[in-house]
Amino acid sequence: MSYFADRILSFIPPASIPTHLTAYVPGETPFSTWPVVASMTATYLAVVFGTREIMKDREPLRLNALFRAHNLILSAGSLVLMTLIGEEVFLNWLKVGTYGSLCASEAYTQRLEFYLMLNYYFKYYEFIDTIFLAMKKKPLAFLHVYHHAATAVLAFVQLNARATVCWVAAFLNLGVHVIMYYYYFATAGGAKLWWKKYLTTIQICQFVIILAAAAFASYQYAAFNWFPTILPHIGNCTGTPTAGIVGGGIILSYLLLFINFFIQTYNKKSGSHRNASAAGSSKTVTSHTKGKPSGSTSGNLLFRVETTAR
Repeated sequence: MSYFADRILSFIPPASIPTHLTAYVPGETPFSTWPVVASMTATYLAVVFGTREIMKDREPLRLNALFRAHNLILSAGSLVLMTLIGEEVFLNWLKVGTYGSLCASEAYTQRLEFYLMLNYYFKYYEFIDTIFLAMKKKPLAFLHVYHHAATAVLAFVQLNARATVCWVAAFLNLGVHVIMYYYYFATAGGAKLWWKKYLTTIQICQFVIILAAAAFASYQYAAFNWFPTILPHIGNCTGTPTAGIVGGGIILSYLLLFINFFIQTYNKKSGSHRNASAAGSSKTVTSHTKGKPSGSTSGNLLFRVETTAR
């Protein structure tokens, strides 16, 4: 029995909600066609870069209260939705086991589909993140803009494929968003949090786990449908090859981009601190050698070289 979901849904009269709003019906459910997805993505890019141009010669807007409210909504909403997905997956696991909860069609329940729809709609609301950056005249990194646009497309593709395993990506991503949006909420209020580096590490780990789950499901699908007598397998897996290729490609691109971000942001900072320390040591050594006789020059040079090598 899904206690958390039943408690929330008890406040909503089911009869008042049309079917295409509780289940994914291509062409009827909002944002369920390629033209709409493409136009929403294009509108997002146009608004973001248009806002940046408008703000070019203006003072940055603070919008601190709105920004904090936006991040608090996303953090709390992600927590609720992650809990709902986790509860539904746990109930499915009790019925069909680990393999079934990743691959079986019966584990792709109407409630799970509804939660994945809500997660999909969250991706459009998250577009506001970038608009805030543009209005505050913050740098628009490629990783940020690409990630938001591509994630909406990814969620759309997975909904159409009805791939049971896609709950893994949704669940983990929502968990990361609970922490990430809380971080933005807190720091916008003046908090000094030390764990941003570890947040990036968690983001990288989630992509590795998602790729592993997708690889497992893709292998089972391929072995069952294409090489049933050649490759060992457990059974079939829901989804489509197109969704597997598109989803795997997008997640892999995220992994590579976030690893590059980690290296550029944290490793370079560490290197800069080491260089600054070395420069400080060199200045100290130089100051100590001032006024020494010229005969000690070779000794001083040797000492400076050794100090730099360390």
